[in-house]
Amino acid sequence: MDKMRTFVQDLVMTTGQTDASSATTSALQSLSCGDDSSYFMSYAHHAIHDEMLKDRVRTESYRDAILQNSALFRDKVVLDVGCGTGILSMFAAKAGARSVIAVDMSDVVYQAMDIVRENKLENVVSVIRGKVEEVSLPVDKVDVIISEWMGYFLLFESMLDSVLYARDTWLVEGGHMFPNYCSLSLVAVSNSRKHRERIGFWQDVYGFQMSCMASVVVKEAVVETVDPEDIISTEATVKELDLNICSSAELDFTSDFSLKVTKNCLLTAVVGSFDIRFDLQHPVSFSTSASQRSTHWKQTSFYLREPLAVCQGESLALLLCEF
Repeated sequence: MDKMRTFVQDLVMTTGQTDASSATTSALQSLSCGDDSSYFMSYAHHAIHDEMLKDRVRTESYRDAILQNSALFRDKVVLDVGCGTGILSMFAAKAGARSVIAVDMSDVVYQAMDIVRENKLENVVSVIRGKVEEVSLPVDKVDVIISEWMGYFLLFESMLDSVLYARDTWLVEGGHMFPNYCSLSLVAVSNSRKHRERIGFWQDVYGFQMSCMASVVVKEAVVETVDPEDIISTEATVKELDLNICSSAELDFTSDFSLKVTKNCLLTAVVGSFDIRFDLQHPVSFSTSASQRSTHWKQTSFYLREPLAVCQGESLALLLCEF
């Protein structure tokens, strides 16, 4: 799981100039976290659940996908991986599931147990504390797996490895994954003010130069809300995952792609977002793109060390890799 939550990206932009040193700008971004105990402990804090539940795009998309496809839940056994407060489990119960098994490693499961009882669903929803890779389920197989596993930039602090383990261990042949498809995309943006505030700031800190700090800061991805007016390129999809069949090995990937610049300006960052799909009889989807309704995931910005002058119509060749 730690490997899945440490997503290091190298974005190399070449503009086709003959001088390779001036044609290439790189931004190394490191998204890392501590051990599993720190990860699970973070989800014991109520503030994070408050934020997720109040994210209407997220929560209502799951609700609609489950209730609008209730035929897939009626009289079925459902596994909720990383159940949190149990909201998805209760949606599944409302959709007619015969049994819902909710699993979470964090201490929030004790609140989930109370919430299930408060809503008189204890005869349908059972809550288990533990890692999905280690728990014993009261059934041999389940018909449906639901999980809100996505992290920032889709894969940072995600539970996808646990979800795939659960799928391979317990999902019946022909069972259903909620969601079942996702994609990761990148666009170029221009915002000189933000770049000055984050990177340029270190050139003059109360009269002192701290340029070495800029070299450190530029390696850190920034989770922020991006103004759609700052987008200066087409969008490129760099990874698509079919959660019905994908493996953990597919998350170690390299992607060559290009972005077509739409205006003359200074390129200051490359921004990542993701799309989630419930591709079913009654499809539901949502996007964390800057051009769509805001979510708690916002967008993930990878700032360049120095702004890069680009021209409308120009193609930027990029490489996205993990190392």
